[in-house]
Amino acid sequence: MLFYEIVSLVLEVLSGLLTGACLLRLYMQWQRVPFGNPIGRVVFGLTDWLIMPLRRVIPPWGRWDVSSLVAALLLQTTHFLILWLVPTSPLLLVWLPWLAIFGLLRVAVGSCMLLLLAYVLMSWTQNQTQVADLLDRLCQPLLKPWRKLIPRVGGMDWSALVAVLFLQVLLLVIRYLQMHALALSWMR
Repeated sequence: MLFYEIVSLVLEVLSGLLTGACLLRLYMQWQRVPFGNPIGRVVFGLTDWLIMPLRRVIPPWGRWDVSSLVAALLLQTTHFLILWLVPTSPLLLVWLPWLAIFGLLRVAVGSCMLLLLAYVLMSWTQNQTQVADLLDRLCQPLLKPWRKLIPRVGGMDWSALVAVLFLQVLLLVIRYLQMHALALSWMR
């Protein structure tokens, strides 16, 4: 069981990083953010090896870079497939697609929370850099609905706090559903 947990942790970190980079690439392209900034270069460096071959087969759909989404899903599927191959694994192969989808959703929500937290930290320093501008551009669509609902109190914008709280609740729900799918997998 310890070996399974070690392999699971290493895979969680590696697949989370690569899946997050694929999703960030998808989101940056959807937002039409230029990739000439430091974050864009890192995203390309982490994802080109997988996305560029997929692009030859999977064309974009409007503003959506479908190959980035497929790459993220493939990474999560591979993550759980490798876990399935571990000799002490309790996973059943029939649950693999669901576990991959839940994993993808967890990475997406976690990435949004990290973006928002980085945005808040950068906003405290009044830093006018490429990274601050990029974070502002990426976070505005996440904050816009909350800013319509939540008034400023004492001149402070509380929308980021509420958005992160909402995303944390959403992450708990996704984790619960994923653990439920895992439990069903173990029972059979």
